[in-house]
Amino acid sequence: MMLPLKGVHFLLTYRCDLECDHCFVWGSPKGKGVFTVAQVRNVLTEAEKLGTVDYVSIEGGEPFLYYPIMVKTVEEAVKHGFRVEILSNCYWATCAEDAAEWLLPIARAEGVKLSLSSDLYHGDEWETSEVKSAVKAANALNVEVSGVISVKYPNTEVPSKKEIEGAKVDFWDLWYRGRAFSKLTEKASKKPWREFTKCPCEDFTKQERVHVDPFGFVHVCQGISIGNAWQKPFSKIIEEYNPTENPILEPLVRGGPVVLVEKFGLPHDEVYADACHLCYAVRSMLRDKYPDILGPDQMYGKFE
Repeated sequence: MMLPLKGVHFLLTYRCDLECDHCFVWGSPKGKGVFTVAQVRNVLTEAEKLGTVDYVSIEGGEPFLYYPIMVKTVEEAVKHGFRVEILSNCYWATCAEDAAEWLLPIARAEGVKLSLSSDLYHGDEWETSEVKSAVKAANALNVEVSGVISVKYPNTEVPSKKEIEGAKVDFWDLWYRGRAFSKLTEKASKKPWREFTKCPCEDFTKQERVHVDPFGFVHVCQGISIGNAWQKPFSKIIEEYNPTENPILEPLVRGGPVVLVEKFGLPHDEVYADACHLCYAVRSMLRDKYPDILGPDQMYGKFE
């Protein structure tokens, strides 16, 4: 079945200036890998062939760490007619005046939006000064901020304030995968493992987005790959996608993480924080058996 793909998310790099406890992709100063311009062009050309993709998201890690490559990705994506969104933690926005300098090339491109992160994982207060400066600069340059992502912190109430400098704040649930799997599960309330019969984040039969990383892995969920774009054309990977033929996705479609456990007869605890917690635990046990699907190492906290 060919995916009804609408969005391609570039994990431009796994490197980040921070090492947040909740990070899906284990972003870190130790993270390795970054797209080359040639690789960016390759994926964009392949995405255009599909005829269904209409937007590109540029993420990390922290994409501003490789600023020239990020700006080139924006320019190339716009040339292909895609809408573009950039996700950033705004480490670069030390004040509004300087933030405007960083955003000038983005302001010159048509149809580019910013999605910014601000919460207790990124600073001592949920509203960081860097995000405030970034939004001020974006407003001055008429760059749209589609929203500020604030991931909920365990056992902490959601702030009543719903805007930062006029930008809407979206409060997201914490999913216990990636670094959160090892750092935050002890703080979470838990439910019996048999309750997790469905993936709460993705519909693998109607997948509308994928993430592509610097190593070529094409992810339908961070850490579950359906092919490698450096080994097979990205458009072919999407056109030939069939979750029922993927040994990890097939049980997840059939009955969520519970069926994944049962299919492989794996040991498990009696309670988990959420479906992601159970799924990630099972996937971590299966990595040696399916290294091409459950990769790369970075997604599982392996940096060597």
